[in-house]
Amino acid sequence: MNTATFFTLGLYFVLMLAIGLYAYRKSTSDLSGYMLGGRSLPPAVAALSAGASDMSGWILMGLPGAMYISGISSSWIGIGLFIGALVNYLIVAPRLRVFTQKAGDALTVPDYFAKRFMDDGHGLRLIASTVIVLFFTLYTSSGLVAGGKLFESSFGLDYSVGLMVTAGVVVTYTLFGGFLAVSLTDFVQGIIMFIALIMVPVMAYSQFDSLAEMNQTITAINPSYFNWFEGLSIIAIISSMAWGLGYFGQPHIIVRFMALRSVKEMPTMRNIGMGWMLVSLVGALAVGYTGVAFVAKFSYDLKDPETIFIVFSQVLFHPLITGFLLAAILAAIMSTISSQLLVSSSSLTDDFYKVFVKRDASEKELVFIGRMSVLLVAVIAGLLALDRDSTVLSLVSNAWAGFGAAFGPLIIFSLYWKKMTKQGAMSGMIVGALTVLIWIYAPIEIQGKGLSSWMYEIVPGFICSSLAIYFVSLRSAKPEDAVIEQFELVEKELAQ
Repeated sequence: MNTATFFTLGLYFVLMLAIGLYAYRKSTSDLSGYMLGGRSLPPAVAALSAGASDMSGWILMGLPGAMYISGISSSWIGIGLFIGALVNYLIVAPRLRVFTQKAGDALTVPDYFAKRFMDDGHGLRLIASTVIVLFFTLYTSSGLVAGGKLFESSFGLDYSVGLMVTAGVVVTYTLFGGFLAVSLTDFVQGIIMFIALIMVPVMAYSQFDSLAEMNQTITAINPSYFNWFEGLSIIAIISSMAWGLGYFGQPHIIVRFMALRSVKEMPTMRNIGMGWMLVSLVGALAVGYTGVAFVAKFSYDLKDPETIFIVFSQVLFHPLITGFLLAAILAAIMSTISSQLLVSSSSLTDDFYKVFVKRDASEKELVFIGRMSVLLVAVIAGLLALDRDSTVLSLVSNAWAGFGAAFGPLIIFSLYWKKMTKQGAMSGMIVGALTVLIWIYAPIEIQGKGLSSWMYEIVPGFICSSLAIYFVSLRSAKPEDAVIEQFELVEKELAQ
């Protein structure tokens, strides 16, 4: 690896740590500041933070690789994600921002569930926070594996060294700087990813005389490359687009809505976030598309289609720029890891320690526990990641569906239906999660395929969770007057 490339990466790491130091001095004196940035995020920071923590390395490696292999038909997932994110901004974001503040200043998603339904028994909080800590520990482990493999394949370093460097930097700025550090680093990382996803396909395109030349080169290799429906059934298209359903229940994304400084700025956040997402998705698809033509024209030996972005960064650019582009991949990985670490820490602190261990803990003590929780989750995730082929890591591919089915319908119903009950909320969360697990692991086949291969598990999970919430709420006792009054107060504020 060129010295100039290492220099650029070194600057990137220094910048991330400097932001962590700034956030440490600015907003970590109390739990609200450490866990939610004091609800003071500007719309641009909140938008890019949500986008960067959402996309992970998938946007720079997974999606370009899919476009390279499958052609334009791989775009359905991106279309579904874009629609899902837009609907999330429209129907969830404004109401959740107001509800979480009015419902006892809820700092976490489980905290919101408990306060929205005035669950004194803490059953909702306990189940929701357990799901978050379990799945996000696995998610974090997967991100650390990706960081280790990136250092190994691109920088020529040992896998374990790459893992420790990735973990060390992320844990440092997350542990000390809290939510503000995570959000500000996400903002910078989102800008880096945005620029990279424009630069790379534009430079790759410049290697050809025209768009027609590229298309002819691709068509000669794969005549069906530009067929939107190649090899896809209606069920397969529905499954691809259903990824968008997951947005309503992803704690690390919707917590950004809760942290925005004013609900009146939500339209600005939405416009910035969706603009960033549109350009990023198109850019990622363009990387895979230009990659097919580039590899064919220059007879390049590409062993792994998911590394096409890395190949472009190393072949087409000066080593200094290569470092910047590789930093974009690290940015995508690290932004997701930091968000998952903090959400897990928030649940361990606010939903476990503060509720079940020491209710009268001081703000200083809670911030300390929050930092120790970040370290604890990171250590466990790191130990799991040491076994790069650990089967437990395969579970993270289903976590998006698990969160989407368990929390998504619950979030939407809780924001719009005042007759929803605590029993309905509990039932929906459990039924959604169980449906996803059954769909993945049940030894049942349809048309010779396992249930999960036949249809993405979030579809039945989301439907069953919604039905459980509706029918159990109808059959259980009417919500307490205080719960309905709180709901109506929020409705009035939103109407103003």
